[in-house]
Amino acid sequence: MMSLNHRNIIEGLLYIHTRLGENTKSTLEATAFLYGLIELLSERGLLSIEELDERKREVAERIIMKSRNKGVGILLQNPEYDKYRFTDVAEIDCPTFVHLCKAACCRLPFALSKQDIREGIVQWDLGQPYIIAQEKNGYCTHLEQDCWRCAVRNHRPVPCRAYDCRKDNKIWLDFDTQVINPDIFKDDWPLCGN
Repeated sequence: MMSLNHRNIIEGLLYIHTRLGENTKSTLEATAFLYGLIELLSERGLLSIEELDERKREVAERIIMKSRNKGVGILLQNPEYDKYRFTDVAEIDCPTFVHLCKAACCRLPFALSKQDIREGIVQWDLGQPYIIAQEKNGYCTHLEQDCWRCAVRNHRPVPCRAYDCRKDNKIWLDFDTQVINPDIFKDDWPLCGN
């Protein structure tokens, strides 16, 4: 159970990060528009709304990529679902297959929901709000690696509930014949090859 102080800190951080996310989005949009206009005026000395809109999109993509590379911004699940009422749960017999896949799905990063954050059970990465917390070896903080079980299974986030590895060739080359993708054994998986 979280203390009132801890809950207040989480609520305060969530508010700050939500505002920061909105401000970052607005700033990126305004910056992209301005830089697109400047580039067009510099190159041609003419102004066309269609050209300006296209240039704005191009510049926005560059700015967003630059921001992502620097780790600017926060992530939250969008759309957000009530995880306890979520019905599209993937039903996989994990205990039967975990000896092959080594719980590779527990190495996939994803954003938590406001519900997860407010609940205070699922941990997130303080350096990259609000991404699920992972150990140095890349596994989710909540995975009991000695037995490949989730310590917060009843409170697990929606991505854990909905994820179906059978359809993901990053993990299975062929689930039906139990052919695992050998890339999952690389230290830099799932980032390798990107």
